[in-house]
Amino acid sequence: MSDNFKAIVINQEGENFSREIKEINKEFLGEGDVLVKIDFSDLNYKDALILNNGGKLVREFPRIPGIDFSGKVVESNSENFNKDDNVIVTGCRVGEVYNGGYSQYAKVKKEFLVKTPKEISNKQAMILGTAGFTSLLCAFAIKSREEILLGEKVNDVLVTGATGGVGSIAVMVLSKLGYKVTAVTGKMEQADTLKKLGASSIIDRKDFEGEPKLLGKSLWDGVVDTVGGNILAHAISQTKHSGIVAACGNAGGIKLNTNVMPFILRGVKLWGIDSIAVSMKRREFIWSQVHNLIDFNILIETVNVVSMKELLELFPKMLKGQISGRILVDVNK
Repeated sequence: MSDNFKAIVINQEGENFSREIKEINKEFLGEGDVLVKIDFSDLNYKDALILNNGGKLVREFPRIPGIDFSGKVVESNSENFNKDDNVIVTGCRVGEVYNGGYSQYAKVKKEFLVKTPKEISNKQAMILGTAGFTSLLCAFAIKSREEILLGEKVNDVLVTGATGGVGSIAVMVLSKLGYKVTAVTGKMEQADTLKKLGASSIIDRKDFEGEPKLLGKSLWDGVVDTVGGNILAHAISQTKHSGIVAACGNAGGIKLNTNVMPFILRGVKLWGIDSIAVSMKRREFIWSQVHNLIDFNILIETVNVVSMKELLELFPKMLKGQISGRILVDVNK
């Protein structure tokens, strides 16, 4: 590898927060078992928060942000990974506690890495990233209802925030699993895209505004909620008996205006989805299912590839809810 390479570095000195592309060397990366030459990273909502002002997630500066990356092993002190292995990192607090993926190289603990399945490329892995990984965790949470209820079929599934990174991939995965997917979005102009991804019907987000009922109509066997707040409260009130609500987002607020009725009268199960502290066994399983459940030929139409420089100009739009689909970061562009 070359002595110097490029990375986005954020820093906090007193009240002054900065973000810039810098030339750094390997020593800047810190300790780790495996050195990876990064091919791609991505932009998640958490990344946008960190790029904005650290998002109260980064406590030590300077730091290289970027919670995901894929690339090729350059050096390894682990018997589990060899030179030229293709690998993926999602979550694991990289970009927060540890230096992350907005760099041309990264050095990480072996426990953070998953080998890229042979059926997909490193680029495709980051088209998914944490967003896709979270979507798959949500989808398998919904599917588990069939095991919990001894084979009773899931039919109707609601996805909120459906044009976002997590939501759009969830629509595709749930459709591939054979479910009838209803997508909720505030971007009704994206309806055709959502139908191409697999949505059977589209609901305007405005229908989920206002005070939620104690118990609404029983509509959904499962819900993937990427938004939180009032939209999640409405979705819970509309969930059928023994339905599962997989909650994975808070862009709509962290407070939840609900009551015990859906849980004790309908047996609704609220399933929190954490994509960070996931066991290696589950990580490997989720990534092994990607080639069965993701149609990259369709998904690529929702992907925008940017450089690190372009990323620094783009990320504020995510905080304003102005981005649809996925942002792929080519760190070598």
